[in-house]
Amino acid sequence: MSESGGVQVLKRAVFLDQGSLDRNDLDLSSIASQVDELVLFDKTAPTEVAQRLAGAQVAIVNKVVLDAELIAALPELKLICIAATGTNNVELQAAADQGIVVSNCQGYGTASVVQHTLCLMLALATRLSDYSAAVQRGDWGRSEQFCLLDYPIMELAGKTLGIVGYGELGQGVARLAEALGMRVLIAARPGTTPTDGRLALDELLPQVDLLSLHCPLTAESRNLIDSRALALMKPGALLINAARGGIVDESALAQVLKSGHLGGAAMDVLSQEPPREGNVLLDSDIPNLILTPHSAWGSREARQRIVLQIGENIAAFSKSAPIRTV
Repeated sequence: MSESGGVQVLKRAVFLDQGSLDRNDLDLSSIASQVDELVLFDKTAPTEVAQRLAGAQVAIVNKVVLDAELIAALPELKLICIAATGTNNVELQAAADQGIVVSNCQGYGTASVVQHTLCLMLALATRLSDYSAAVQRGDWGRSEQFCLLDYPIMELAGKTLGIVGYGELGQGVARLAEALGMRVLIAARPGTTPTDGRLALDELLPQVDLLSLHCPLTAESRNLIDSRALALMKPGALLINAARGGIVDESALAQVLKSGHLGGAAMDVLSQEPPREGNVLLDSDIPNLILTPHSAWGSREARQRIVLQIGENIAAFSKSAPIRTV
């Protein structure tokens, strides 16, 4: 790295897990234009990280772990760009101790996640998966009536939606729910005292027909929706989780779905991803459960915003005015 007219020239940037973001459908020019050389790797094993980052001034990572030992072995590293909002894969204190700036990406997936959440709500309420499967099995063709109404359909208009996590995502979901004629209740942030119209979770749960989770995974929110919380929900209520898998006790959820207490659930996240060792929610006998593979954020538009923000983060750093620092 050198300086020219007050601008720091960044020679080499390395993206260690490009494949986690780019499906050969993104324009990376906003990143490439900020450095002399952009090196791309589809994925990187832990044993390969140090070698691949040797001599780089900029490291770009999505989920690759940069721990304290690794960071200490990279004296030329000046900037870490996280291609996501979460920072748990980077040892932030070690980076700070070494004078390395860490920037993340923010707000890029709001439209995509909100859209996906609404899609899950509608799919559960209309029993979309069940009716599609029934048609494929030939149930409709064998019906004695012109239609097939084997699965109860819920109208969302007039129903009450509870939201846990009322940031940008929760507010976006609330706007769409209200447009559909739903009443929206907001839970107090986990671990805080209810204020300003926000309800304690125990007060909110018995009132809602649908519950949608949009809070981060913290010590206070881990297993927030456990067997006790699920028992407080109305019989037939629906649960949507497009936040983090660890917020819901998955075994407890499987049990209440099998018992029929809940009307259905949709999860875009699991406690371990990918679920290579299985997961209780992958059992085939759980009724009205929709699982999607942590894909809510992944529209091409959202992923392109990440690329643009990384380019902005590098450009700002090169001008000694870093942005989106963590």
